[in-house]
Amino acid sequence: MTVQRATSERAIILAPLGRDSQIALMMLHEAGYDGVITKDLIGLCAELEQGAGLLLISSEALLGADVEPLFGLIEQQPAWSDLPIVLMTYHGGPEQNPASRFGPQLGNVTFLERPFHPVTLISLVTTALRGRRRQYEARDRLIDLSQSELRLQTTLETLEQQVEERTAELRHNEEALRQSQKMEAVGQLTGGIAHDFNNMLTGIIGSLELLRRRLARGRTEDLDSLIDLGVTSANRAAGLTHRLLAFSRRQSLDSKPVEMNTLVVSMGELLQRSINESIQLDMQLNPQLWVAEADPNQLESALLNLVINARDAMPGGGKLVVRTGNQYLGSDFTEAHSNLEPGDYVVLSVTDTGCGMPQSTINRAFDPFFTTKPIGQGTGLGLSMIYGFSKQSRGHVAIDSEVGKGTTVSLYLPRFSGDLPQDGPSDMQHPLFAQKGETVLIVEDDPAVRVLVSTVLSDLGYAFVEAGDADSAVPILDSGQRIDLMISDVGLPGMNGRQLAEIGRQYRPDLKVLFITGYAEHAAVRGGFLDPGMQMITKPFTFDLLTAKVREMIRI
Repeated sequence: MTVQRATSERAIILAPLGRDSQIALMMLHEAGYDGVITKDLIGLCAELEQGAGLLLISSEALLGADVEPLFGLIEQQPAWSDLPIVLMTYHGGPEQNPASRFGPQLGNVTFLERPFHPVTLISLVTTALRGRRRQYEARDRLIDLSQSELRLQTTLETLEQQVEERTAELRHNEEALRQSQKMEAVGQLTGGIAHDFNNMLTGIIGSLELLRRRLARGRTEDLDSLIDLGVTSANRAAGLTHRLLAFSRRQSLDSKPVEMNTLVVSMGELLQRSINESIQLDMQLNPQLWVAEADPNQLESALLNLVINARDAMPGGGKLVVRTGNQYLGSDFTEAHSNLEPGDYVVLSVTDTGCGMPQSTINRAFDPFFTTKPIGQGTGLGLSMIYGFSKQSRGHVAIDSEVGKGTTVSLYLPRFSGDLPQDGPSDMQHPLFAQKGETVLIVEDDPAVRVLVSTVLSDLGYAFVEAGDADSAVPILDSGQRIDLMISDVGLPGMNGRQLAEIGRQYRPDLKVLFITGYAEHAAVRGGFLDPGMQMITKPFTFDLLTAKVREMIRI
């Protein structure tokens, strides 16, 4: 119902008999109230739609009339409105005032018996209008509240949009920072690789060039020194590659039970030679140490790197402690490290009394090629290799350091949970050369590697068959060709070497396989990669190792 301000407090009068309407209107005017007279209910409803402060209706106006439109308007009032109605009746009970039955439908109704005193009428009108004003005030407050809620909602929507925009901006900035840090790390990595490999390649290429020149001139003296120089540079390059693979957790690990105390003691002489006389080496080994699970060769390399780092941190001498111990890591610790599971760990720690490291250096200590040593005195790959080795071994590495007081690096390796292997018989000596037409299938996509392997095997008297990929090797395996051993690269194009071995064993169940790999993500942990009758060596390998593995596997 629409309410206009000019009509919001007027009285609408309906009293069709006699002069009741005029008398009531006159009384209202004398009291200062506005009013309007209507002739019937239709007119009253029309005026009511324009707005009213109250209705003044005689009971006889409702008898015999269609009151539904009036009831409909009253029913349709907004929640804040309760229109006051004064119903003029006659003195007596319901029999004399049949219109009184409309009270419930009229709602906020007050009965006024006739004849009435003017003071009584004005008092009722005053009370009704006072209540009507409060309704308008409540309406205005509801409107203000609604507008406030609308403004608040608009403000919240604006804030949400600002938050979303700010969040998107922060994510963009975070991604840009992460990308910048990634590119900085890649730049540091590639720069370090390029620097070290260029030095090593200079030694390799230079040695070969000098060998070519001397042979061209017929000079054969002192060739061994040039060969040694080239081999040394090549071995340094191989070591760098292995450290990079260790950092990236892509090296091939041969995890097995390790008696860490025995390993540390066996390295005692080497460790002592790696430090100078001004440093005291103290081994504090737990006699009740658990058996660890790790690659012993990589563990030896990690320990040696830690000892060398500790030595370099104490140029003026000091104390170096190698300590072993047992520790249980609970979920409160392992939840912060995605690769760790709660359980028992064997701890190898190296402590020095050197210069220590600030937190800014600790934060970058595991970055590849990051080093605080002068140029030429460190590659910056030692700790990064240990970090990768620990993670790939399902372990952890931590640094605890304080400037001026020293550093402790602790390597956590999982406790071995299986049955310890029994000591087997000593290695048997195998014949150096091939016997009885023994044949090797060589599957390698790099022609240079394939030629070198086949040449070495040929020199030892082995027959060989070559294939450049797995698809070429399958028909050979499915043929009547004698094959005593298959040597296959893991990272072949298309079908990889492990898949080829599976197919090969379908044709030849007893097929022996020697994998060679330079990078093989799925071969990173050998225990889950190699089946019985399979072994693996990593590139670059010495031909002595290759021939020893070939002889061993064929004779088994």
